[in-house]
Amino acid sequence: MACLISLSAASKASRSFVIYSRVRNYPQLEHPRFACLQNQHICSFSSFNFFRKRAVKPTSTCYSQSCHRPEQFHDARLSTTSRALAPASKPPDYRPPRAGLISSLPASWIPYAELARLDKPAGTYYLFFPCLFSTLMAASYTHAPPLAVLETCALFFTGALIMRGAGCTINDLWDRNLDPHVARTRLRPLARQALTPFRALAFTGFQLLAGLGLLLQFPTLCLYYGIPSLILVATYPLAKRITHYPQFVLGLAFSWGAFMGFPALGIDLISDQTAAKGIMALYASCVSWTVLYDMIYAHMDIKDDAKVGIKSIALRHEKETKAVLSGLAVAQTTLLFAAGALLNASPVFLIGTSVSTAATLGIMIWKVRLKHISSCWWWFKYGAWFTGGGISLGLLAEYIFQRDRNDRQVEVPPSAFRELIYGHRTQLFR
Repeated sequence: MACLISLSAASKASRSFVIYSRVRNYPQLEHPRFACLQNQHICSFSSFNFFRKRAVKPTSTCYSQSCHRPEQFHDARLSTTSRALAPASKPPDYRPPRAGLISSLPASWIPYAELARLDKPAGTYYLFFPCLFSTLMAASYTHAPPLAVLETCALFFTGALIMRGAGCTINDLWDRNLDPHVARTRLRPLARQALTPFRALAFTGFQLLAGLGLLLQFPTLCLYYGIPSLILVATYPLAKRITHYPQFVLGLAFSWGAFMGFPALGIDLISDQTAAKGIMALYASCVSWTVLYDMIYAHMDIKDDAKVGIKSIALRHEKETKAVLSGLAVAQTTLLFAAGALLNASPVFLIGTSVSTAATLGIMIWKVRLKHISSCWWWFKYGAWFTGGGISLGLLAEYIFQRDRNDRQVEVPPSAFRELIYGHRTQLFR
């Protein structure tokens, strides 16, 4: 009889040990206490108690089948402790886009289009605006013909579309192991494994070659000014891991187009010191603008970034965000005003750009609700048009004003003036 009792106890202990071993093989189920229903008995493991067994009635919260099939442990609805890099809440099934530009593409092309963010063009506009500002300022400075200005702007927009896509692809390659743990990025092509890293890397090379081909359409001078920006594009994802101010690095990269407008219209910034001073002020103004709008953008991911260890200015200054945004707005407006003054711009520029910048940024900082993701996204998406569009209209008005004033100033050569005077005097003495 004693032997039978011993064998029964050993059988129960081995059955409990099997359950414990299965739990150890599935670390997502680690918990101080694990309970499952087994033959209408509860088998529990605790860090303070060994295996115990007591008769209970089956309940709706216990799943006896999960003890037999380890792959169904996740379905047992057991409370688990969250881990440092636990994935974000279970993502819904991915659905291909049904509207928009990329919805008409072949299915095999859609992951590449999403990787280049063709479905979210706001970033392309933010990259294009510094190029547009610089081109319009250079056009006013040189009185360039309208057709040349229009052609240059079209090339810059195409370049912004290509290089923004390349930058996003490089960013996703860096973050391919972090994006699955952030709610907003978990369905990106690399995060959901729709593309392999090798394919994404090959796509990056294709984009960079296309960008180089487009850069060769500009004057040769632009080649020397444009290539250094690639260093900043590649290092921005790394900055998110080592500093709380990666937005500053992003600003240096996104604002690089401020240097490109003058060389595109044939002005070397090294030889023309007046133009160089004005462009440096414009570049600093665009950097301030980039940090401002990307700080609002970073608030959409502030909780997930804190969990996975991504650093941002939004995390560093979470409690005084609006004060920082206000300081950046003042810096952008002041530097933009200084850029116009250094380039001898008219009051049309100074009033049109500075007033519109101060007004649009002030309204955005006042209205944005940083705790609401939808509000942050709305102001990020449309802020490009409010602020960037206002500055562009001011610069366009300055260009039209300078062109009109230049056309009215008809200079008479000294030889023609002397001939007019002497010819008139000769006619009088005849």
